[in-house]
Amino acid sequence: MTPLRQRMVDAMVTRGFAERTQESYVEAISRIARHYHRSPVLLSKDEVSAYLLHLVSTRHLTYSTMNQAACAAR
Repeated sequence: MTPLRQRMVDAMVTRGFAERTQESYVEAISRIARHYHRSPVLLSKDEVSAYLLHLVSTRHLTYSTMNQAACAAR
């Protein structure tokens, strides 16, 4: 596990997130990073917003899927 991912998981554990939520959020951030082909730490807020819009408008995913990615990015 990368140090960045470990910090993310540690933060979620401290906040009492369920294990499944942690897995979902880590996967959501991984998808954003793969979409832009770079580390999530290098992404701007505008890029994350554009990705969320892409999920709904281009990929036609549900609001709940987009919201999960948005919550993961917080």
